[in-house]
Amino acid sequence: MLRKDFLWGGAVAANQCEGAYLEDGKGLSTADCMTAGSRYVAREYTDGVVEGKYYPNHVGIDFYHRYKEDVKLFAEMGFKCFRTSIAWSRIFPNGDDEQPNEKGLQFYDDLFDELLKYGIEPVVTLSHYETPYALVKRYNSWLSRKTVGFFAKFAETCFERYKNKVKYWLTFNEINSLVFDTKMSTGIMTKEEDNKLFVSLQCAHHQFLASALAVKRAHEINPDMKVGMMMLYPIFYGETCRPEDQLETMLTMDNHYYFSDVQVRGAYSEKARRYLANNGIKLETLPEDDMILSEGKVDYIGFSYYNSNVATSSNTDGRQLMGGNMMNSVKNPYLIESDWGWAVDPIGLRLSLNNLYDRYQIPLFIVENGLGQNDTVLPDGTIDDEYRIDYLRKHIEALKDAVEIDGVDLMGYTPWGPIDLISLGTGEMIKRYGFIYVDRDSMGNGTLNRSRKKSFDWYKHVIETNGEEL
Repeated sequence: MLRKDFLWGGAVAANQCEGAYLEDGKGLSTADCMTAGSRYVAREYTDGVVEGKYYPNHVGIDFYHRYKEDVKLFAEMGFKCFRTSIAWSRIFPNGDDEQPNEKGLQFYDDLFDELLKYGIEPVVTLSHYETPYALVKRYNSWLSRKTVGFFAKFAETCFERYKNKVKYWLTFNEINSLVFDTKMSTGIMTKEEDNKLFVSLQCAHHQFLASALAVKRAHEINPDMKVGMMMLYPIFYGETCRPEDQLETMLTMDNHYYFSDVQVRGAYSEKARRYLANNGIKLETLPEDDMILSEGKVDYIGFSYYNSNVATSSNTDGRQLMGGNMMNSVKNPYLIESDWGWAVDPIGLRLSLNNLYDRYQIPLFIVENGLGQNDTVLPDGTIDDEYRIDYLRKHIEALKDAVEIDGVDLMGYTPWGPIDLISLGTGEMIKRYGFIYVDRDSMGNGTLNRSRKKSFDWYKHVIETNGEEL
């Protein structure tokens, strides 16, 4: 059975739900510069806010003004926790401000109080795919060591302010996404002449330092606080049993363990050091960096899991690829796919839990998992999302097997988007994940009214029975 204090809940990000993008002293963030897109048209990251373009994050689902209504619905489902993020530019509008913005701090005070009123534990990510835009313009964002200090000050401000309200923290959302793209988490748009690998890994080094400093400071402020890392877990299968495909699988996964190894073990692995040397990458470091990393090891691993992937040593030119969270891979003929082309693979979640727990032996937390679909509102106003129930049921069965059969230490489960919000990858509203429907379309039309989907009552019962009845 799952532990009695298992943390059932849901997960969102400030920039995808809050809106109010310049309200009450908030500064512009990199996420505020992302235009709308679709599954066919990529989102554009603009240099600031360009007149005439549509930025869906500016309004989101107006959680900033409607959070009390939403938290009440979460409480009705029986949430034990709620994962959200703090918008850095709501606290320090430019990132390097001397004093924090009191109205921003007060908003999160009020949100956390509302959650705690219903017995819901906040699980808070400090940096979820947004950086104050001013830091990008003034310092080149995370390429500058100065940003480490600015983040450390932001983190300390949050820890001090919410030390008696927030027990569970995460530092950087899906930190290993730097492997794919720097703009989501840093706002840096690389140029043709840039060494993109150096840019990614230098930014990563600075984020490792910032995370370690935050972990250490959190433990000093309140030893009961638990601070985790958060990664996108992109499990890969070899396309065939050819040894070359298995080697490709290992090398692909090493690109991601590079990030978790440093944050969990407090040091770069020998394999990571060889990787840097073999690729001619010489990171800009200081003598004290090794000690900073060793003193800031995380307490647990949070991770996202949506789909599995396939690694191949063969040429993929002209082959049909499969979609996924931040990446494409060759198709897996043994799996069905969602409407957005993501493989549905519950067993992959069990394997992921085992891989991470066997490697690190620290508690795990599934902080994102879910199915994005274009839900249909029926004439009577109901939404029958049985496909979402089926997806989540199978993944919960898999996580239970990992705990009950394999012995994995799992803290909790927060499906992505318990309420519909702006899609990170496409900027669409129609790619919905929630148990709660939000009346808004991908062009920004709609009342923003909330309504319960069929999955709402199903998930409520799952929580009531601690996952025993699915």
